[in-house]
Amino acid sequence: MRSPDEARATAVRPARAIPAKPSLDGVEERWSTVWRDEQTYRFDRTVDRERVYSIDTPPPTVSGSLHVGHVFSYTHTDLIARYQRMRGREVFYPMGFDDNGLPTERRVQNYYGVRCDPSVPYDPEFVPPAKPGKDQVPISRRNFVELCEKLTIEDEKGFEDLWRRLGLSVDWTHTYATIDARSRAVAQRAFLHNLARGNAYLSEAPTLWDVTFRTAVAQAELEDRERPGAYHTLGFAKSSGDGEVIIETTRPELLAACVALVAHPEDARYQALFGKTVRTPLFGVEVPVVAHRLADPEKGSGIAMICTFGDLTDVIWWRELNLPARAVIGRDGRLLADPPAAVDSAAGRAAYAELAGKTVHAAKTRIVELLQESGALKGEPRPISHPVKFYEKGDRPLEIVSTRQWYLRNGGRDEELRAALRARGGQLNWHPPHMRVRYENWVDGLNGDWLVSRQRFFGVPFPLWYPLDADGEPRYDAPIVAAEATLPVDPSTDIPPGYTAEQRGVPGGFEGDPDVMDTWATSSLTPQIAAGWIDDPDLFAKVFPMNLRPQAHEIIRTWLFSTVVRSHEEHDCLPWSDAAISGWILDPDRKKMSKSKGNVVTPMGLLEEHGSDAVRYWAASGRPGTDTAFDVGQMKIGRRLAIKILNASRFALGIAAGADLAAGGAAGADAVFAGHALGDAAAEATAAAVTEPLDRALLATLADVVDQATVAFDGYDYARALEVTESFFWTFCDDYVELVKGRAYGGSGEAGAASAQATLAVALSTLLRLFAPCLPFVTEEVWSWWQAGSVHRARWPQAPELRKLAESAPARQLEVVGTVLSAVRRAKSEAKVSMKAEVASSRVTAEPDVLALLEPVAADLRNAGSIAELALVAGTGEIAVAVDLVPKPAAV
Repeated sequence: MRSPDEARATAVRPARAIPAKPSLDGVEERWSTVWRDEQTYRFDRTVDRERVYSIDTPPPTVSGSLHVGHVFSYTHTDLIARYQRMRGREVFYPMGFDDNGLPTERRVQNYYGVRCDPSVPYDPEFVPPAKPGKDQVPISRRNFVELCEKLTIEDEKGFEDLWRRLGLSVDWTHTYATIDARSRAVAQRAFLHNLARGNAYLSEAPTLWDVTFRTAVAQAELEDRERPGAYHTLGFAKSSGDGEVIIETTRPELLAACVALVAHPEDARYQALFGKTVRTPLFGVEVPVVAHRLADPEKGSGIAMICTFGDLTDVIWWRELNLPARAVIGRDGRLLADPPAAVDSAAGRAAYAELAGKTVHAAKTRIVELLQESGALKGEPRPISHPVKFYEKGDRPLEIVSTRQWYLRNGGRDEELRAALRARGGQLNWHPPHMRVRYENWVDGLNGDWLVSRQRFFGVPFPLWYPLDADGEPRYDAPIVAAEATLPVDPSTDIPPGYTAEQRGVPGGFEGDPDVMDTWATSSLTPQIAAGWIDDPDLFAKVFPMNLRPQAHEIIRTWLFSTVVRSHEEHDCLPWSDAAISGWILDPDRKKMSKSKGNVVTPMGLLEEHGSDAVRYWAASGRPGTDTAFDVGQMKIGRRLAIKILNASRFALGIAAGADLAAGGAAGADAVFAGHALGDAAAEATAAAVTEPLDRALLATLADVVDQATVAFDGYDYARALEVTESFFWTFCDDYVELVKGRAYGGSGEAGAASAQATLAVALSTLLRLFAPCLPFVTEEVWSWWQAGSVHRARWPQAPELRKLAESAPARQLEVVGTVLSAVRRAKSEAKVSMKAEVASSRVTAEPDVLALLEPVAADLRNAGSIAELALVAGTGEIAVAVDLVPKPAAV
């Protein structure tokens, strides 16, 4: 295969003929093909590290469909990539696909009509049902994973087609999937390093649990959803026999799991109860009354029951007060068959038998009935609405069950590590800066380490086995780790060193770790995966740490933070220098667009209807970190701009054709500004050609625009860069081109015409390059009419070189003459005559310094306005323009 430089060297396309009727039709297909064939965006790994700009591109989840929010945010990344490339950086811009975890499992189950059952043996001849039925077919884990891999490959092709249509300047020779061999090896290697450093540990503890998917859930994957509930008022009998203690609870079904009552240590109502005991209704279990600072005196009766476990506060109380555990809810979300050992009375066991095996909802209904019958329920339940914790991908409230899980230290229980990770956030350049607060709030609010194991199937396995003792019980304290040279491994099928296949699952043998890693445990390593940490040390040294992490603000707590954690522990540095945070897309009602709300828009239809440049224009108008409304009107404006670039460029090049485009004149201008080195003589010839005051004023103004656009792009404010460029472009089209049209055609002599022609060429070359990051298709189209190579490999405009041509001309001059020309046009419009109508005379009254700017360009102004006599009169205040039109001939 040709190297990128070899491909680009052969990509000197001959200039195409300027079309008689320029059109946007087909530009996406034409230029996407050319960029692919010429390897326009391929990363050149031979350059020095200092020239590299590397991007940790977000890998989209391929189990779903792309929506307009993806188009919005991925365009932002591409704007920066294209700008940095034109600034002379070699851009490492890979693309990944996030294809492991629950979303893919669910899609495969529904698509093929299968479900994973690890107890089913592998069938190498398995073929999924041609027409999935109502009942899913159980298949082995290996068969299931093979179907996942097959379907994600097809999904990835569709994603690539859309990204190419959008014009992302991705290097498609650098792609990865979060479940491919490299990703698995990277995730397993990083885990083994964490284990060796003591940053990974196995623990049996209360765990947030999704009863539908039957898997553990991490803190970062939680979301609160408002749900209806009810307070139930219960009476606990005092063990002393002198009355009851009244508590309120929303979860009476957990009464058998109650281990204590708790009140605030300063609550005077319960001071006499601390250290005493009470008996639970129905079950008659004696539990202590304890004090803890987290008890809220204002909530309910001010005293609450601690159950193991109803919520995360129960876990804190249980741990800090050293209370016993009495589990009643199983992993399937149903109450366990047997009551806790503390429920030892016949009456208590009979009451529990009424609940055993029921779902949480059914158990709640039944226990309320039992409490009412016993008289322990005081009054009727009081309806409320309250936040309930859900797994972000789940449909049922989470429970807390005790399970054995793998954890990574993340500062949740280590103040020194927490402080170090908080400091990392301060070292990172945030765009916009206020997003740093979200990171810090997350770090400060961590209440536990990162739970990274999942009880699922399609994910990266833990590279571990456990020896079995003489009774066949696993020794979790002595895991057998895989050798790094063997990664990736699957302990469910691979054999650990020193054992044979026959020893799997037998006493004295071994068993593989059955779990897979949380998807974020792999996605947190995207810099290492993309950069070749495990298998390409030369590339890794060139691109890591990376320059940019672009991402949405809602996953600062997950993706960004977890990536910082992994890099801090593994490399003792940040994974990137900058983070660019995008906002949400809002529908016309200012609500976030999401698939769950049913208000998303399919992007391919938008691209086909409005054109990719138009959609990119809308996306580029949204500033970093700012929520942006979905606005077809803005896309229509973008399309009109693209069409205007076509037509204005054709017109300007037609005028500039009065000069020799092959050498000198405009070509000399291109030599200076497009980076095609034709030598100092051509540059000097161009500078000598720009002689007229108005032409120099235009270039002075354009130099200011280049400065502003450059500063904006350097600050990741692509919206501002587009704004200043577009504003100047319309001034260029509406004012400057009209002002110099007559002179450019030779109306004021050879020198004046040459100056206008050279300036038009310089301005057009500069404008195309300023627009190129935002509107890549139309700018490449126009560039091809008169330039070799790609505009996207051309040099970013340089303001000092424009100012050298301007020779200290006052940039304000263009604004002043534009103001007068606008006044003349307005007078014609109000008189309802043609813009070409003659003006008998025009009187301009202005401050002397303004007149000094107008006098050198008076000839251009008279020509553009068809003004016979132009009087410049000294005065005070703002510019005043009086227009005397040539009267229409009387009707005969």
